[in-house]
Amino acid sequence: MATRDRRRRVTIADVADHAQVSTTAVSKVIRNAYGVSPAMRERVKAAIAELGYRPHAAARAMRGRTFTIGLMLPHIRNPFFADILDGLMEQLADTDYQSIMIQGGATQKTERRAVEALVDRQVDGIIMVGPLASRTRLEEVSREMPIVVLGRHERSAAYDAVFDDDDAGAELVVQHLITLGHRRIVHITHQDESIARPADLLHKIRAEAYERVMREHGLAGEIAVATTYYTEEGGYEGARELLGRSPRPTAIFAGADQAAFGALAAVHEAGLSVPTDISIAGYDNTRLAALPNISLTSIDQDGTFMGRTAGRLLLERIEGRTSAVRFSVTPSLIHRRSTAPPNGPRPESTPLEQAAPEHGEKGPPAGARS
Repeated sequence: MATRDRRRRVTIADVADHAQVSTTAVSKVIRNAYGVSPAMRERVKAAIAELGYRPHAAARAMRGRTFTIGLMLPHIRNPFFADILDGLMEQLADTDYQSIMIQGGATQKTERRAVEALVDRQVDGIIMVGPLASRTRLEEVSREMPIVVLGRHERSAAYDAVFDDDDAGAELVVQHLITLGHRRIVHITHQDESIARPADLLHKIRAEAYERVMREHGLAGEIAVATTYYTEEGGYEGARELLGRSPRPTAIFAGADQAAFGALAAVHEAGLSVPTDISIAGYDNTRLAALPNISLTSIDQDGTFMGRTAGRLLLERIEGRTSAVRFSVTPSLIHRRSTAPPNGPRPESTPLEQAAPEHGEKGPPAGARS
């Protein structure tokens, strides 16, 4: 009986033969290790390209590394998460690493299963975006492999953290609206199953900053918060609830762009216009926010930069760094057409940037190691 001819898989020995070097040298080039001359590195890379060699993941795992990075997102609907993924891919572009994305879901149970799936697949490290797990649980995972947590403010010696200065960002939004002349400013915040300390959760920090700034300006009586979700549906429901107040608010600060998009739909449905009847501001400065037909005022926390930074820190952990790093990104306000003085004229369409006052002028986002 005739059998189908299958092409034999190219091995590391084939590459060594073709490049006329040892298998150890090929392994060092693949791992981007020290001790390889530039000439030898180029020769090995050329042989890999000519032969179409792909390292076998299972064999790599047996040697202690798979050259894969796990990225756990709560879900894939938020356009801000795409910016984070873009940044991670930029960071990994010149390495042998590939990323594997998984959804953690909306409950601690589904998130735990997602993390376990990545651990079972022997990824070399995990970036967790806005995890619901407790710090104790995150430290348990970090004992199995390096992790970087993105979006939480907590301090741990076991893993790195990358986060935005959410207090400063929320203050920028509320100050902006007050400066425009608004007094009846309301807020849409988020609820989830997280068992982290409230002081470490970005949505809690943003909501508390909103209330603080309102009180500082003598507007405590105008404080109103709708607790829903950072989704379009959540923003829609939150805005409908807040628009029912009497007197009606003149400005809505949504804690995420995605919620702001839902708020825009609710305002339109109510027969009102933005910003003539009501101003709306978001948070994240997603690419959708800049579309001319949306033109949403928002806080830029540079998701691409955060993704690159998280990737860089995780690779450092994989290579052996053990000291913890906390990296804080400086936010800035991007002023677009969705905010204007109450019942006032529409502002110019050209976005204006305003950096968080305690961080000075906006440049490359600042980071702090501790």
